[in-house]
Amino acid sequence: MLTLDELLVIFNEGKELVMDEEAAETCNYYSMQAQKLTCDLNYTYHDLDEIREIFSQLIGKSVDDDFRVFPPFFTDFGKNIHLGKNVFINAGCKFQDQGGIYIGDNVLIGHNVVFATLNHNEDVSKRGNLIPGQINIGNDVWIGSNATILSGVTVGDGAIIAAGAVVTKDVEPKTIVGGVPARYLRNINESD
Repeated sequence: MLTLDELLVIFNEGKELVMDEEAAETCNYYSMQAQKLTCDLNYTYHDLDEIREIFSQLIGKSVDDDFRVFPPFFTDFGKNIHLGKNVFINAGCKFQDQGGIYIGDNVLIGHNVVFATLNHNEDVSKRGNLIPGQINIGNDVWIGSNATILSGVTVGDGAIIAAGAVVTKDVEPKTIVGGVPARYLRNINESD
């Protein structure tokens, strides 16, 4: 079995993970750990401090006192989620974080948002292999309900992702994008 550090090097360098027996065993191990913690988080009542403690165990590092997540929350890995300060994640979100999810400060994430950091090889003989791509969410971003952010995407500071958008490419700072696939709608209106 690969160590967590070995697995994270592969994922964080964007290398294709050949899903041989060793890789499958490793991925299954960490997936089961995440399932155990998310089951506890999602199906038992916890106050905010307890939620933060469970989430800290899930991601392998302490979250700030201002972090909030409303369960249910789902992830099949958990060990490559990185949170800034004052992050809010609403109910029903799904984070496929193997490729790395980096969330800045003061980010609002709406209901049922999906972050998908993995792709598969197009070659049918290698289709089971995992190709990771990091997702980077800047500071002061608002992601509307049911949006999907795909691997390799960076969302600039202050941007808004409209509800239901599927974001397949980078989003400029202080812009609003929406649609499937998401496209530029307009710049943010700011008061003086």
